[in-house]
Amino acid sequence: MGRQKPYDGVVVCAPVTVPYARYSDKTAHWWTGSALAALSRQTGLGPEDFDGFCFASFSAGPDTVVGMVQHLGLSPRWMDHIPTGGASGVMALRRAARAVQMGDADIVACVAADTNQIDSFRQTLQGFSRFSQDATYPYGFGGPNATFALIADNFMREYGVSRDDFAKLCVAQRDNALSNPFALMKKPLTHDQYMQARPISDPIHLFDCVMPCAGAEAFIVTTPEKARDLGLSTARLAATIERHNAFPEDPVQTRGGWARDIDDLWSAAGCGPQDMDMVQLYDDYPVIVAMQLADLGFCEKPELSRFIADNDFTISGSLPLNTNGGQLSAGQAGAAGGFQNVTEGLRQILQTPLGDQVPDAKRALISGFGLVNYDRGICTGAAVLEQEVLR
Repeated sequence: MGRQKPYDGVVVCAPVTVPYARYSDKTAHWWTGSALAALSRQTGLGPEDFDGFCFASFSAGPDTVVGMVQHLGLSPRWMDHIPTGGASGVMALRRAARAVQMGDADIVACVAADTNQIDSFRQTLQGFSRFSQDATYPYGFGGPNATFALIADNFMREYGVSRDDFAKLCVAQRDNALSNPFALMKKPLTHDQYMQARPISDPIHLFDCVMPCAGAEAFIVTTPEKARDLGLSTARLAATIERHNAFPEDPVQTRGGWARDIDDLWSAAGCGPQDMDMVQLYDDYPVIVAMQLADLGFCEKPELSRFIADNDFTISGSLPLNTNGGQLSAGQAGAAGGFQNVTEGLRQILQTPLGDQVPDAKRALISGFGLVNYDRGICTGAAVLEQEVLR
């Protein structure tokens, strides 16, 4: 613990969201190009100015970041491909920050993009991982709903968390989404509607599930000097953590890699959970939101039900959660779902949210979670973003 070096000389800026579409006849390459074009419009930078490029996508195959820089006309001296889904945003943030800090790149565009054509989601699942193909699909375990049903059922029995608790999280996120013009879910969600929704894979019901869609997210990591020259408002990166395959000995997931490294995160950031003005947590299912609240230090797992009851997770509440609505109400645009936590947290700190503003927002906790196989998510990460004026 405590080994992390500070992110001096690095800032984060220019959050971009390409408005989501439920289905799209465009390719992932088109969505990626749209995100880069939006970055260019916001900053005045052209393709020749981005000397670093981070990329995440499920549907750009057979291309990786290598093919993408060719398609986009980029010529970076540093690049990274991050195939970790919901953990990709935090990972892009921390990798780009170290690249800038070490002088390997000056202006890094971090982009995640996916399309959602009629058959895209099935194809993504079909080629998701060798583990899924060999160890789960032959037994009829055809997708994430069944996987998360296993995780949720065990977690609920282990720690006394109920569907009523999940309802409060989902209803709050829907309330937050109503001010976001890009959110796909446009109608309020009540507690009763959540509880009475049709079952999908017990105990998973309809409003526990994200809606796959097409979209893109992006942001820039650069130096304070470059950002100042471009006239861009910036945030600083206080600390990050990242962990993969954290607890292989657990028979089914009840904790993520955050639990191994959370003390390091708070120590490096110089603050704690009580200092966060909002949390932008990866939310493919509400059980993972609850798991993160505990693993990131807000409460112990046996106290989760009480903690959820005692807090208001709406934008004006005691602990604003996923202030754009999160994936559960804004939509899950593939790998871009792992970036929207970063872009929304950054917007809130810069006072430029898509929807309503968290009052007096100065610090955001962002987390990522990705690559779920049968009984666990393999990749986790978290970051603390701060207003520049804090230090």
